[in-house]
Amino acid sequence: MPRPNRPRSQSRLSPDDPTGGAGQAPPVPDASLRRVTALAPLAAAVFDLDGTLLDQESAADAASIAWAADHGIQEDDVAERWRRIATKHYRRWQAREISFQGQRRERVREFLGQAMTDAEASAVFEGYLGRYEAGWRLFDDAIPALRRARDAGLAVAVLTNGDRTQQLQKLDRFALDAEIDLIVCSSDLPAGKPDPRAYATVLEQLGVVSRASLMIGDSYEADYEGALMSGMRAVLLDRNGRHDPAPDRVQTLDDVAFTR
Repeated sequence: MPRPNRPRSQSRLSPDDPTGGAGQAPPVPDASLRRVTALAPLAAAVFDLDGTLLDQESAADAASIAWAADHGIQEDDVAERWRRIATKHYRRWQAREISFQGQRRERVREFLGQAMTDAEASAVFEGYLGRYEAGWRLFDDAIPALRRARDAGLAVAVLTNGDRTQQLQKLDRFALDAEIDLIVCSSDLPAGKPDPRAYATVLEQLGVVSRASLMIGDSYEADYEGALMSGMRAVLLDRNGRHDPAPDRVQTLDDVAFTR
C-alpha cells in the first residue's frame, strides 16, 4: 500500500547486472512514477542486487576510465563503450555460451582490440577488477528497504544475475547477509533472469508461490518483465528515469511499501 505523505497515482500490478534490461512496455496514460498497491497478501520480497541494492554502475564506470587510461585510452566515451562490450559478453555468459571467466577475457580483448591468450587476458582484466571492487557502494535506501520488508513479516531474498563468489563478497562487505534470508545467484542456475527457472528457483527455496511474492529491481527485462511473466508481482526501480513506459515504477526503494 502507498507510503504516507508523498501522494502519487496508483496502478494495479500486471502479471519480468552489471547489464540492466531494455524491454518495451505498453504505453500508459500517466507517465508519473507510481507506488505499488498489493493485490493479495505478500509472503516474500525478492530483491535484485547490482543497481538495486548496490551501485555497481558507478564503480564500473570509474574503474573502466582509470583502467583504460593505463592502456593509453582516454576517449570521452570510454565508460559507455566498456559498458556496451561488458553487457554483450555478460549476456553471453547468462545464456551459458561462455564461462564467467571467459566473458571477462572477451571484454578485454574486444575493448583493447588485441589478440591475447587466456592467461594474458585474465591478467589484464585484474587491473580493472581491483578498481571495480574498490568502488562498490551501497545505496542509502537499501538496508532500510530490506528491514521494512522484514518488519512486515516477509521472507527476504536476493536474486542476482551474478557469480556467487563475487556476489557473496558484496554481501560480506556491506553486512547484507544479516538482512536477508536467502541469495540465489545465476551462476548456480542453468540460466539467469529473465529465464523462468531463475524465479522458480528462488520461490521454491523460499517456499512461497509466485503470486505471493514481489520482485524489486532496476532491469526492465530481468527484474520487471520476466518476473511478471513468471506470475510474480514486480516493481521497476528506475533511479535515473530511463524506463518511462513501465506502469509500476519507483525512483527510490523508499517508495516501495510492503504489506502482507
